[in-house]
Amino acid sequence: MGTSPHFVCYSNPVDHYSHRVRLVLAEKDISITIKDIDSNHYPTSLAEQNPYATLPMLVERELTLYNSIVIMEYLEDRYPYPPLLPAYPSEKASKRLLIYRIQRDWCNLVDLLLDPKAKQTAQNSARKELRESLIGISAVFADKPYFLSNDFSLADCCLLPILWRLPLLGIEIPRAAKGLLVYMDRGFNRPSFKASLSEAELKMAGVNS
Repeated sequence: MGTSPHFVCYSNPVDHYSHRVRLVLAEKDISITIKDIDSNHYPTSLAEQNPYATLPMLVERELTLYNSIVIMEYLEDRYPYPPLLPAYPSEKASKRLLIYRIQRDWCNLVDLLLDPKAKQTAQNSARKELRESLIGISAVFADKPYFLSNDFSLADCCLLPILWRLPLLGIEIPRAAKGLLVYMDRGFNRPSFKASLSEAELKMAGVNS
């Protein structure tokens, strides 16, 4: 990607919420400056713009956005090609509902597993629930190449960063869940996905940068 001094994405290189935004940026080949930020050492200058002190955060001149879904939809509106949401309102709403389900059903479990302060018993339960849930939906990938769609979408941009982190989370998908494994292989091999990976994310899967 190229860079622009007026268009900056502040990103945590190990966070799946930041990863999803970087994936959208790569998919749309948007010229932007990506600055890695350690969430444990959040800069005061950013906290003045973001009352929640969260990442990712996008700054374009006087516009500041700090929620990953808001950022992704802004990028979709601002850079409509290639489209990552359907054109028809009903189909677009269905895709947004799918993103909401990813957020509610899986992101909360991932966040618990990645929380160093979480109790081991809670993490073990979350790991089991996440694994069984992912295996349970494997069959839906047998009919379409992407998540309930023939086209790559914002839903895939939310799901693939989670699936990339499965080794880190201690989750192995069995061969019987072929549909999900094929989907993962297809998604991970997209040029945009490869371009979205930080060095830290490459190491998560044992890949040398």
